[in-house]
Amino acid sequence: MNYVLTSNGTVSWRGPARVLSIALCLAGFVQFATGAIVPAKAMVAQLLLERAFDRSVATHRSQKPWPWADMAPIARISVPRLGVDSIVLDTGSGQAMAFGPTLLPGGARLGAPGTAVIAAHRDTHFRFLEHVRTGDLIAVKSLDGTTQRYRVNGAEIVRWDKFAVDTEGAAAQLALSTCYPFGALDHGPLRYVVHASQIEKR
Repeated sequence: MNYVLTSNGTVSWRGPARVLSIALCLAGFVQFATGAIVPAKAMVAQLLLERAFDRSVATHRSQKPWPWADMAPIARISVPRLGVDSIVLDTGSGQAMAFGPTLLPGGARLGAPGTAVIAAHRDTHFRFLEHVRTGDLIAVKSLDGTTQRYRVNGAEIVRWDKFAVDTEGAAAQLALSTCYPFGALDHGPLRYVVHASQIEKR
């Protein structure tokens, strides 16, 4: 018998049933704790990135957010109308993209002639891209303290292997890229790309 009825009318579990109930409780706790750790780590990472960016601006040199990091902040991007901003990282690796938008290799430098390409995940840092409109302003603050302002002039949906940018154009352009469609669970071939042109640097 796996349980007994006590004198006060409650059920007391014994033997394998008791062990199983304890094991299930422990498994539930571990699952809950694991789920809580991921958001906590993400929050701490963002705080460390913010501090690293502030140190980088103060020293005009890129500073790692933690000693073993393989990336460092190079800019802060914001869209004032939407009230969003993120630290941009200096590498396009998948690991770096877990922490924030990244400047992709192969494009122009931020603020330089040609098109600089920044990419981020559609379900985190670039979730807001679906709400960006033509005419919106985008501000990019660099490590030297200057702020470049861009105006959005359109968006397109394109296959990742068909997306090309002009790296040698006369004007500074910005392309913000993320997976498409928004809200999808699979990693398909489509990308949603917002294009903007520099209108001011100060």
